[in-house]
Amino acid sequence: MIKIKDLTAEIDGKQILNGLNLEIGAGEVHAIMGPNGAGKSTLSYILSGREEYEVTGGSIEMNGENILEMSPEERAAAGVFLAFQYPVEIPGVQMSTFLKTALNSVRKARGEEELDALALLKLMKQKQKQIGVSDEMLKRAVNVGFSGGEKKRNEVLQMMMLEPKFAVLDETDSGLDIDALKVVSEGVNALRAEDRSFLVITHYQRLLDYIKPDVVHVLAKGKIVKTGGPELALDLEKNGYAQFEEKAA
Repeated sequence: MIKIKDLTAEIDGKQILNGLNLEIGAGEVHAIMGPNGAGKSTLSYILSGREEYEVTGGSIEMNGENILEMSPEERAAAGVFLAFQYPVEIPGVQMSTFLKTALNSVRKARGEEELDALALLKLMKQKQKQIGVSDEMLKRAVNVGFSGGEKKRNEVLQMMMLEPKFAVLDETDSGLDIDALKVVSEGVNALRAEDRSFLVITHYQRLLDYIKPDVVHVLAKGKIVKTGGPELALDLEKNGYAQFEEKAA
């Protein structure tokens, strides 16, 4: 699904990624853990095509296609999705309108028929019930006045509507209490499939109690320094990142 080779990247002249290598197979859930400043969010932004970040070397392929040559819109149409650590507010744009526009834009780009209002409403109702998004939330402007948990539910609802091939969750657990974390995780787990992959970026083991990863990676100083199974996350929780930062240096 995803093959990242020798990726180097910088922002404002400061190098953040230093030869990062990562492969994620179809149907797999990979977790990346690491200390602040390791390059976790930078990786998520580069995967989604954020323009401020300059790729200075290496490659990223998705199903054999070079996504670095694609615009953010083209990546979305190809099936890339990013759930932000800090979802932005969009005043004046109703949630339901936003979801309708996003879904039909992606369907159009893929050569699929756009959904009419009735079909879209039916699909939205079905998905919102799964993660506890109320009708009232869908009438509000995107994320405006939402709590942290509501914003993250909103992100997962978008993902459930768009059904991406490759979803990146950038510290989705940030700011969530246990109840909200469970709800969000259930939404993610409902999307697990043989033709869909996830990259879960997190500081803490607790998210991985609910979204069980197949593989866990440690990112330090801009590169993957350790790869293992779910037990690696438990070791990090117990012993911290210092040992891996020294190794990266």
